[in-house]
Amino acid sequence: MNPLHLAARHGPYVLVMGLVAGLLLPGLAEPMRALLPPLVALLLFLTVLRIDPALFVGSLMDLRQVTKTAAVFQLAIPLTLVAIGVVGGWTGSPVFLSLLIMASAPSIAGSANMCLMMGQPAEFALRLMVIGTAVLPLTVFPVFLLMPELGDIRSVLMAVLRLFLTIAVSTIAAVLVRRTFLRSPSETALKNLEGLATITFAVFVIGLMPTLAATALANPAIALFWVIFACLINFGAQLAAFFLARKRMAADRVTAVSVIAGNRNVAIFLLALPPEITAPVLVFISAYQIPMYLTPLVMRRLHQGRL
Repeated sequence: MNPLHLAARHGPYVLVMGLVAGLLLPGLAEPMRALLPPLVALLLFLTVLRIDPALFVGSLMDLRQVTKTAAVFQLAIPLTLVAIGVVGGWTGSPVFLSLLIMASAPSIAGSANMCLMMGQPAEFALRLMVIGTAVLPLTVFPVFLLMPELGDIRSVLMAVLRLFLTIAVSTIAAVLVRRTFLRSPSETALKNLEGLATITFAVFVIGLMPTLAATALANPAIALFWVIFACLINFGAQLAAFFLARKRMAADRVTAVSVIAGNRNVAIFLLALPPEITAPVLVFISAYQIPMYLTPLVMRRLHQGRL
């Protein structure tokens, strides 16, 4: 059987294999880190290439709903957390900083691919990811203004700009290729693209896992705490968004909102903030990949209406 078709058919399990490889083969992490930006670009390109450009663009009403959702996720929730942290005196806690970084981040690049793995269209997730990244300089500014513990905002804004340019170039290139060379792709071609996107997504995580592996060897209890914490906030956010949105939105949009509620691009802060800021939350960023990569396997029955 075509290995790409096999990867497409068993996508959630391929992601789990990527997680396991990242934990068991930490020596691969260092060379993999240099490949993370091009892997993000490739994943976006392959995901957009699978979608009819007319469906991707959407309507003006969609744009309003997407912008409103991004504002709630990336501005209202983080500012609420800041207020709670200030009142409780927790703003210097690694647990609080981890939660705030997650809430402030935009969607991961693979959210649309996750929706496809769970049998739902990816267009709304793509729009949320693009708009969420585009407005991140605006949404993150008041959070950093109120939280000097997070450090210098300029480095974050530069990282956001690089990420947005990557998204824009990858998306435009995929739309052009789809309109020019792939107007009516066959089922075989779409399966090949799906398999390649799944493998790219699985390889990506290898560069983010060594911190958790090292912590597990040195202090298993701390590693277990961060894994449980990451799973609780990731799956908890997904479930909360699912039950809040399912009576207000169509099924495909509920899936997109739920996936993105829990799966955020926390790695952007890892790349942007100075080491003294990220050091206390490095284990969380690594542990956070576990519920992220388990999402299609754990949540797909819910989104397919079988729970």
